Amino acid sequence: MSTPREIKWTMFIITAVGNFIGMLDSTTVNLALYPMAKDLGVTLSQIQWVMVGYMLTLTIFLPFFGKLGDIFPKNKLYSTGFTIFALGAFFSFTAPNYPILVASRCFEALGASIMVSNAQAIIATIFKNARRGKALGLNGCLVAIGGMLGPAIGGLLINKFGWHSVFVPCIPVALLGAYYSWKILPSHVTKVKTFKFDYKGFIYFTISLMSLLLAISEGYQWGWTSFKIVILGIITLIFGSLFYIRDHRIHYPLINFSMFHIRPFTFGNLGVMFSYMAMYTNSILLPFYLMEILKLDAFTSGLLILPYSVTLSVAAPISGTLAGKYGSRYLTMAGPIVYIIALIIFTTFDKSTQMWQIVFASGIMGIGNGLFQSPSNNAIMTSVHKKDLGIASGILALSRNLGNILGVSVTITLFEEFRELLLSHSQPYETAFLNSYHITMCFGIIFGLLCLTFAYIAYKPKKFDKLQQ
Repeated sequence: MSTPREIKWTMFIITAVGNFIGMLDSTTVNLALYPMAKDLGVTLSQIQWVMVGYMLTLTIFLPFFGKLGDIFPKNKLYSTGFTIFALGAFFSFTAPNYPILVASRCFEALGASIMVSNAQAIIATIFKNARRGKALGLNGCLVAIGGMLGPAIGGLLINKFGWHSVFVPCIPVALLGAYYSWKILPSHVTKVKTFKFDYKGFIYFTISLMSLLLAISEGYQWGWTSFKIVILGIITLIFGSLFYIRDHRIHYPLINFSMFHIRPFTFGNLGVMFSYMAMYTNSILLPFYLMEILKLDAFTSGLLILPYSVTLSVAAPISGTLAGKYGSRYLTMAGPIVYIIALIIFTTFDKSTQMWQIVFASGIMGIGNGLFQSPSNNAIMTSVHKKDLGIASGILALSRNLGNILGVSVTITLFEEFRELLLSHSQPYETAFLNSYHITMCFGIIFGLLCLTFAYIAYKPKKFDKLQQ
């Protein structure tokens, strides 16, 4: 029996709300990093772990929760994700110091990981063909609205009540999501004789990824040729190799590497990863530029970031619908070209930059991301068999969040290294800040060009576009 259309869209809304609050939380916390660092008395390198710890935890558990999504009831799993997220947000809201704040964010990320790893699979299961593209596009739209509301709400809350308050809006939304997920989302599952999970592979994967991110994040502070960094590099290679070898030898791998024989899936995921690295190159530094150089308050800074989410919310559903009908190739190539133009504009920002220029560049950035993300997600999910939708959704989320983590870590590392280098050459602080900002944006442009290259390779065959119609 087919599911009534009204129920399908109700399920969609519940599922998309999980992504919505994830983006709302992310953008409000982004804006709060500057006041957090000042209030808690920590450096930029340290405060990044409020973001990196969250995304690292979220990313590590994506394959695990994606696999659970294929064998456990979606309603119970998704409801659990909402509940953990609400608790984590509450703990972050009440955190009295830096270590507890980072720990609370990591706990919150467990809930987000459950939702993010299963959202695309639920949507792809509910909808088919062109409607699937439309639904994925609307999901991107709701995510964009979360991003749109985040800076404005976050800026207002920070000005009125301090940075702790940015975690409050997500708590009631997550609790409502937990209730309605349990009541409405699908409860049926594919029966399996036994549940097998590669715990050894999971440990190898976790150690390798954590070592890599720790090396990238602390390389500037410890020295790139220091003993600590060398050891972390060796650990990354050893455990990464162990994970790869093990997953090829067992019958229940954590990540099904055979899926990477599908060209659109492999290069599509690489494109997604580099697109997020390009996005975060600017989004992580722009609030610091607005508050440190232009001396704007948190609320005004949030309003200036708002156009990114507004244009993204318009572009995402349109591009998703078009991808469902006509294929993803040209849209996924147009997106990086557009946001590369925006990154070039950001390289011209200085102390005299006008507000309309910031609004314009942010809006262009949103259009580019909106053009790319929905068609790319649709193409990746369409390229795999239905039985693999859960793990494919987990891997797609893994690519997206690896891009987030690497974007934050690489951006802050590059920015701080260039800034300190320029300060050591007697440049004034503001000049060193702006020059470092410009150089870091150039790396964002490189990430965008890599995204464009992978998108071109992924969706080049004309026959692939026909499969999506």
